[in-house]
Amino acid sequence: MATFNPRSRPSHPAGTATIALYRISQAIGHLLRARGEAAQLSPAQIHGLLFLRFARPGVRTIGGLAQRLSATYATASGVADALERKELVKRSPHPTDARTVTLDLTGKGEREAEGLDNLLDDVGSAITALPEADQAALVRATQAIVRRLQEAGHVQVYEMCWGCQLFRRDAHPDDPRGPHHCAFVDAPLPEPNTYLECPDFVPANN
Repeated sequence: MATFNPRSRPSHPAGTATIALYRISQAIGHLLRARGEAAQLSPAQIHGLLFLRFARPGVRTIGGLAQRLSATYATASGVADALERKELVKRSPHPTDARTVTLDLTGKGEREAEGLDNLLDDVGSAITALPEADQAALVRATQAIVRRLQEAGHVQVYEMCWGCQLFRRDAHPDDPRGPHHCAFVDAPLPEPNTYLECPDFVPANN
């Protein structure tokens, strides 16, 4: 049983592990706040920069940002406004839908986002310090937990195409629009886009 009551944890491994994951999330939140203070960015703005750096082009909109932040459209719009005032983000009309505005990083925004690459280094170092067998077990366990939470609707998983059920590798290698295929949008997929994160990701069956 997962509970915040410390007296209940010794006899419930799931509860002990849940609290450990909770403390890791606290550590990540602390890292985000510390980096944000140094860069004069809020945690939401940091998430916005990472979203625009790694998400596939078709979802880089206010609506896509709202989904990524698990926030309202108005909140996501406020985050975009703040990043735009800081000259980190620019807005432009959607090429096929005049009602939609796309969001893109500016050159300054790209540099700021690249500077976030080492944000989670302390967490990574703590994991790397574990024996290799424990690291492998941790990967399997956390992936299984995330999948269950995704199925329950508690988390939105963004991953690359290569591990997705909807990805068709080399479906039409001679197509100038892209050698691969995405079954979700039923369209060719350029190679560079396969290395971006997508909210429509469906884990492939192992």
